[in-house]
Amino acid sequence: MPERAFTDAELDAAVEALSDPERFQAATELIQQAAPQLQRLLGIALKEGGWFEGSHEQALQVAALTDDPEERVSAVRTLMAEEARLGMMVGVAVGYELARELERDNDEGGT
Repeated sequence: MPERAFTDAELDAAVEALSDPERFQAATELIQQAAPQLQRLLGIALKEGGWFEGSHEQALQVAALTDDPEERVSAVRTLMAEEARLGMMVGVAVGYELARELERDNDEGGT
């Protein structure tokens, strides 16, 4: 079955729905239950995707070895922010694929 493309309006509506505190609470509880497995999947996806190789190591070295304390703090903050953004993007991709897999199992009569 081909994947359906979502419109910007549908995506905006879905994001808005997730901002409902009760809805987000349910999602948070579900994620907390699955956190160990999701963390493992995220680690695998980041490693296999090569996300933390090469340029990441170089940025880490620059941040750690910068002599000026203010520049070092700035470099570490930048590195942390980039890692967080990357982790979130890859995490969303993992979550998207997890949802598709669960939907496929459901369509096939799985539990």
